[in-house]
Amino acid sequence: MSSEPSPGDRLAAALRRSPIYVDPSLASALPEADRARLSAKFRGFPVPVFVVLVPLVKGGTWSDDDQLATVVHAKLGRDGVYITFSDIGDDLRAKEFGGDHQARYAAWAVAFDRSMDDASLAARLDRIADLMLSGNAKKEYDRQSALIQKRAQERRSESEPEEDPSSGGSSAVPLTLGAAGVAAAAGLGGLLLWRRRRMASAHRAGSALLLPRTVFSTAKRASEDQLREQTSREVIAFGELLDTTDVPVSGERAGDLMTRALDAYQAASKTLDRARGVPDLAGVLVLLDQGHDALASARAVAAGEPEIPPSPLCFFNPLHGDAATRIEWRPIGSRRRLRVHACRDCARAARAKETPDILMDRRDGRDVPYFEADPSESVWAETGYGHLRDDLIHRVLRGDLNPK
Repeated sequence: MSSEPSPGDRLAAALRRSPIYVDPSLASALPEADRARLSAKFRGFPVPVFVVLVPLVKGGTWSDDDQLATVVHAKLGRDGVYITFSDIGDDLRAKEFGGDHQARYAAWAVAFDRSMDDASLAARLDRIADLMLSGNAKKEYDRQSALIQKRAQERRSESEPEEDPSSGGSSAVPLTLGAAGVAAAAGLGGLLLWRRRRMASAHRAGSALLLPRTVFSTAKRASEDQLREQTSREVIAFGELLDTTDVPVSGERAGDLMTRALDAYQAASKTLDRARGVPDLAGVLVLLDQGHDALASARAVAAGEPEIPPSPLCFFNPLHGDAATRIEWRPIGSRRRLRVHACRDCARAARAKETPDILMDRRDGRDVPYFEADPSESVWAETGYGHLRDDLIHRVLRGDLNPK
């Protein structure tokens, strides 16, 4: 008795007949005439191009674009470019296997391009194809990023209040925001890649300014290259969020929180630029998480509401995500007992006197738990990713990251 073909097998079979597959529920988004025209266009490419347009739903058959492309590639057994919807909106993403034709930059450039905001699906696919064929996809991506940065700087300049001559100077908070915002935005484009974050606290569950926890479900199983790409997207997203979120900062506390959010963004950008491996990339997400928390609290305070309670990430490995459990733990060979937050699995292992799933760092040619690195050489070991000290953002900004 033959087994029922899997969803991946069915998609692969469809792609053997045509390089474009559209789920029946999305049929109207790409009419048959456009499919035929685009199929002919893609067949003229030097590399196979497959378009797989299916709904991406958390907990469904296909939960994210990377999973979809990876499974279909494996089932089809053909290298090439796989274009799908993004798992965080209706933008398009491109993943390439067995070559580099700048497909991912082409898709990102189209997503960033304001002139394509209301374009049809067929028009966006055409534009991605044209950018790939031109060989200028990376250049166009950089151009669109620069345009977004320029618009952000112009909006900040327009929104800064004029200095009151009688006051002897302007408000400290707007000046801080302008300077930090411009510095943090350097070299980064913006695309709002945003999802709601599921939290135990009702206040956190109601805030759309928090880092979505689905980020960590993807991050903990990603390769270093995939994690670098993911953290880059999240930094870009946070920069755009800061630029588009209107938070009155007339109150001292709201101003302090907004400044912290901008400083966290700048620290995350700096860390990403200098990241040497997974521990640094994990640090980017920690800094972004702190920045998101500060931004959400700034808006809450400005609206006369309580601050959003922070939710720490797992001490043993921040890529595990939320750490709802606080435990007392003593590292092997140490007399020092630490009170840290851990994810459920790590907390269970620590209490059972077993070794938690610890994030490892490469030091002197061997892998060691990140917190066993020389604190003078690792800001993550020194601060426990913010568990042991509350000045992680300040330390990164002053240059404690990779001091050698």
